[in-house]
Amino acid sequence: MAIEQLLILIKPDGVKKSLTGNILTKLSEARMVIIGAKAVKVSKELAEQHYYHLKDKPFFGELVDYIQGKVYGEPWDRVLAFVYQGEDAIARMRKIAGATNPEEADPISIRGAYGRITTKGVYENVVHCSSDPKEAEREIKLWFKPEEIVNKIYPTKEVTVTNKKEVVWA
Repeated sequence: MAIEQLLILIKPDGVKKSLTGNILTKLSEARMVIIGAKAVKVSKELAEQHYYHLKDKPFFGELVDYIQGKVYGEPWDRVLAFVYQGEDAIARMRKIAGATNPEEADPISIRGAYGRITTKGVYENVVHCSSDPKEAEREIKLWFKPEEIVNKIYPTKEVTVTNKKEVVWA
């Protein structure tokens, strides 16, 4: 069994429905280790990069709005992003999450218990889980900076960045 990492997002509908605790409890059944965690207000650019493989689908715009939480508004316009690590993490966590389509998901899975399909056909499936190791690496690097993850999981390098504005505590 290989040690793997994956990105898990608790999407805006999961945050709005106060399911964060329930979802984390369910995910803990896999006995994985959280190595990164944060709340993210998703930009349009991040949403589009995350779902780039669906850019030609007719529902792409609704999907981008959904992950940004636009339909829910403040304070539900955010996701909770996690990096989990463990043996066969992807397959094990995807089983707990359930099928992407909530109507096809096992009723005891996260998506089967808490997901729905809107009248516009958008899957409000509460969570996102990386689909394979290559996609997990792409997604983790998209959502997290190396210093936001407590374990070194991918090669890094030091660079000097100049003329970069940064927000700091006052």
